[in-house]
Amino acid sequence: MQKCKELERSLKIKERLETSSMLKKLLLMLVLFGTSMVIADGVVTSAMSGSCLSDALFIVYLLFTYLGDLHIFFPSNKILQKLRLSINNPILFLILKSAVMSAVNGLKVGIASVNEGEVVMITVAFLIVLFSLQRFGTSKVGLAVGPALFVWFCCLAGIGMYNLRVYGPEVLQAFNPVYIYYYFERNPTEAWMSLGGCLLCATGSEAMFADLCYFSVKSVQLTFVFLVLPCLLLGYLGQAAFLMENLDKSQQVFFLSIPSQAFWPVVFIATLAALIASRAMTTAIFSTIKQATALGCFPRLKIIHTSRKFMGQIYIPVMNWFLLVSCLAFVAVFGSINEIGNAYGIAELGVMMMTTVLVTIIMLLIWQVNIVIVLCFLNLFLGLELFFFSSVLGSAADGSWVLLVFAAVLYLVMYIWNYGTKLKYETEVKQKLSMDLLIQLGCNLGTVRAPGIGLLYNELVRGVPAIFGHFLTTLPAMHSMIIFVCIKWVPVPVVPQNERFLFRRVCPKNYHMFRCIARYGYKDVRKENHQAFEQLLIESLEKFIRREAQERSLERSLESDHNDDKDSEEEIASSSSRVIDESGGADNSALGSSMSLEEGSSMDNELSFIHKAKESGVVYLLGHGDIRARKESFFVKKLVINYFYAFLRRNCRRGIATLSIPHTRLMQVGMQYMV
Repeated sequence: MQKCKELERSLKIKERLETSSMLKKLLLMLVLFGTSMVIADGVVTSAMSGSCLSDALFIVYLLFTYLGDLHIFFPSNKILQKLRLSINNPILFLILKSAVMSAVNGLKVGIASVNEGEVVMITVAFLIVLFSLQRFGTSKVGLAVGPALFVWFCCLAGIGMYNLRVYGPEVLQAFNPVYIYYYFERNPTEAWMSLGGCLLCATGSEAMFADLCYFSVKSVQLTFVFLVLPCLLLGYLGQAAFLMENLDKSQQVFFLSIPSQAFWPVVFIATLAALIASRAMTTAIFSTIKQATALGCFPRLKIIHTSRKFMGQIYIPVMNWFLLVSCLAFVAVFGSINEIGNAYGIAELGVMMMTTVLVTIIMLLIWQVNIVIVLCFLNLFLGLELFFFSSVLGSAADGSWVLLVFAAVLYLVMYIWNYGTKLKYETEVKQKLSMDLLIQLGCNLGTVRAPGIGLLYNELVRGVPAIFGHFLTTLPAMHSMIIFVCIKWVPVPVVPQNERFLFRRVCPKNYHMFRCIARYGYKDVRKENHQAFEQLLIESLEKFIRREAQERSLERSLESDHNDDKDSEEEIASSSSRVIDESGGADNSALGSSMSLEEGSSMDNELSFIHKAKESGVVYLLGHGDIRARKESFFVKKLVINYFYAFLRRNCRRGIATLSIPHTRLMQVGMQYMV
């Protein structure tokens, strides 16, 4: 009974979403905002933070803030004095030292002569190498991921246990949550401002699993519970123990806490782990962009699939270099690692809040969870995230606003592209030619049908595109055979050639017009030779015509058999005659044979017509449909459609860019839709 109520509520919410244009726009805006924050997060991650380096160095900060009132457990004045001094140290600064920049900062510990400028230059060099390696694909670069991360986590756990043994396990008592209350009671304003740094203790580790399409749920759960979490906690506790005895060495706590014998191997592993973390986020952005492009929310870009086995392993050259430039710009613009850390917190919280809202919608629509549980989930997580977000926004004026501007620009690009693409498609659907009009024009389509085959490329799967009417009014003659070709990319590596093309007729047979859907896998040859393409297309069309003739012959044969059975039943039921008219059966059989002959003759004539048309030549007809805002439209709409969307269309990858079309057989006609 309860399940039925949840299902009924889910259907009502779904109906409300589908019928309300305002709710659909709001949902789209939330999704696009979350996507833009994910991309911004990936840029900042590559510049500053990663999954594997010191993603919860942040727990050190929590531990020390909680330890501020440990006089209950530590009567020793010496320990209490050290703990109180620790509150005044810039611990937030050390919390933010992580990933690529943090790993390179380890050189300053091992080599005293290295200055801040040299660290930045080395960081830039590492980032350039990192993004240059992306083109080799996840499967090749990923050979080093598993072993490197395992060694890194073992190093974290080993260093943590070493520091706990040397400096004492007293920090374990800091897990008492009562010190959160004490800290906020003693310093409410400072505690609220420090939430931005404390937040980072819950972020970063997820970057290791950013390529979720490559892992099962069980493997992620087991790895995190039995490897990631224990090793990180041991590492942070060890650093906290080190700081309790070395308060003057807070700025490079991680590298200073490493035993001298293991320093350089750990620095090497830390740098490798940081690069892996950044690579994971970059690959995740590629997957996000691919999905957004498929949904019409991002301009088309060249996508290279680096694996025949896994569809998700992709590389987007333009996006890769764009991320590199953006990452270097962030490193150059931000004056300190603190500002990068603040920007990282804003990006993470933006992703968290959008994820919470979208998961809530999924819980209502798909999972059909009890409404009380859904409200508790939403209030708890969204309330905490808004509280933390209010803290990190206070630092936006220090330089984090650059990240917000970057995310806003990405959001506008995606929203404008989606808006323009949707308007263009809806206009094409509304203005497509009706079958009644084509029937009225006759089989000659109101023009001269010259021998030849015209391949008209368009994105519509059904109906005759309006651009075809533009061809009819623009050209003095039209080809004797017209094939509307629509290219679709399917999520399989390779589509067999005998399954490449799907045909169906458009208008009656004497019009000689067909619809063809050409299906390509993500590893199929993109620049296909036009002669091989034409030959395969004609062969597939001939197979379609033969199969169609056989199906029609079979249908008529079945109808004839049905009539024979009906006549026989009537004769048997008749009391006046029990003699079967064999001549009638012979007549019906002859009729069926004559139908087969007629169908075969029609098929032969059509196949001969196709061969003659092919001998006359194949021409590729490309129609470029652009949209323009009407004169009476608002200024904002004119600005968005006529300038911003037009600019994106001119500079994005065209849908048929992968076709190898000879210029001598190419004909293009432009058409404008007023929206």
